Amino acid sequence: MDNHYVPNLTIGPLVCQALKPHTSVPIDVHLMVKPVDRIVPDFAKAGASIISFHPEASDHVDRTIGLIHDCGCKAGLVFNPATPLVWLDHVLDKLDLVLIMSVNPGFGGQSFITEALAKLRLARARIDAVQARTGREIRLEVDGGVKVDNIGAIAKVPSSPDPRSSARPTMPRRSRRCVRPRPHDSSYGPERARVRVGKFLRAML
Repeated sequence: MDNHYVPNLTIGPLVCQALKPHTSVPIDVHLMVKPVDRIVPDFAKAGASIISFHPEASDHVDRTIGLIHDCGCKAGLVFNPATPLVWLDHVLDKLDLVLIMSVNPGFGGQSFITEALAKLRLARARIDAVQARTGREIRLEVDGGVKVDNIGAIAKVPSSPDPRSSARPTMPRRSRRCVRPRPHDSSYGPERARVRVGKFLRAML
């Protein structure tokens, strides 16, 4: 989060870099920033495994996907509640992950937007069609308001709930193993980052 594309300002590449030596699980970075291309190489160098971004935040979506791959990371595209899936029409076969936001981005503690279930089904159908045609593995995730009272309906789609979602529910451990840092500015010092990362790891693992 960059205090521009969304109101909050949060975790940046320094935290990702501090986290990398302490974990063997993939570091899944969801960029809520604009512009995107400038910061992608920073997170890749910091140890990100997967980098996802919002199509509205990129002037050239296909180019940004290519940049992420060129940096050695898997690429994902993130869809806000009102963002249509039409962005997938010409790039889905290049993606490794599709993330459906079930809340509006920028704040924790929001309620799950039930329309996201319909969007998940549509995304699932698109992904299955591409996988059948190309054999490419594409993950489907949902982020926001995932709780014990709705995770059953979400799982039936099926998709992979984001482990950083509000009120992180009890779910199979495999679904909880991705770590999703958020962007921050460069003033976030490494010493403070290491302290925060330690607490974060204990909470996640």
